[in-house]
Amino acid sequence: MRIAWATVIESERLYADTWVLWLRAPEVARGAVPGRFLMLRCHDAAPSNGEGNVAATFRSPLPGPHEGRGGLPPEAARRPPVWAGPPAVEKPASTPIGHIGTGYGPPMLPRPMSYHRLRPTQGGGHDFAILFEVIGRGTQWLSRRQTGDRIFVYGPLGRGYAVRRGAGNLLLVAGGIGVAPLVWLADEQVARGRHVTLIQGARSADGLFPAHLLAPEVEVVAVTEDGSLGRRGLVTDLVPDYLSWADQVFACGPNAMFSALAEVVRRIEGEGARRRRKSVQVLLEEVMPCGTGICYGCGIMTRRGVRLVCKDGPRFELRDVFW
Repeated sequence: MRIAWATVIESERLYADTWVLWLRAPEVARGAVPGRFLMLRCHDAAPSNGEGNVAATFRSPLPGPHEGRGGLPPEAARRPPVWAGPPAVEKPASTPIGHIGTGYGPPMLPRPMSYHRLRPTQGGGHDFAILFEVIGRGTQWLSRRQTGDRIFVYGPLGRGYAVRRGAGNLLLVAGGIGVAPLVWLADEQVARGRHVTLIQGARSADGLFPAHLLAPEVEVVAVTEDGSLGRRGLVTDLVPDYLSWADQVFACGPNAMFSALAEVVRRIEGEGARRRRKSVQVLLEEVMPCGTGICYGCGIMTRRGVRLVCKDGPRFELRDVFW
């Protein structure tokens, strides 16, 4: 993990309330792969004295007059603590990590965002993009950034998708803004000669990622709940048509989509058919206050016990979480 002030290169409203933001911070792009994420601080605290302030952000504040000498003053130590209740948080975004958690919490908390795309720069590094839907105060702040603005970021974080060497046919399943990390995965894998089919679903046509912005080799299948484009229904309704063709499946979207996907896979493969089971990798969505495993705020129960989405994930095998 590296920390930096990323410079905004481009900001564009791509469709509906969904924006793409291109950022330059070469050190935060190094080591990124599809499915990994970074954290962005979404408020107007700007740097003043260069990169030294980045490190200072993570240091503890200077000790107060009573710290280091017994803690609180005597009168405060005698007062029992008063619990003010849990902090108010907004509803999580529809995906984790563009996905990964774009609309929750007060602006003081950083937002986890998937790497959406990378592109080379003249200096030999890479710019990177995030794709996000404006849902709350944090993403609204991001949508107002202009070229030249700087954003405090740190990453790359988590575990990204892992494509098996012998996998030639890849099925990608995207629910809503969960398409964010899958676009880069599709770009990368068709460039390596693999066959990629992307099934993307949304409530209506204006919530779908524009197909013409994907590599022409990617087969794009659209599903909308209102039938305004493609087949009417849910994205998981089409998975049975492609599951036997696919060597691996990669998905990103809301947890309800993963539950439905698990039911589809179980129905087709059977409960005990271990030899026929395909790898189905999902990027989980959870509220991530820190993104590094320090706060334990994104713990989930899996077949292997409690795991942290930010550190042990966000990539998990579907059957390890939804069973």
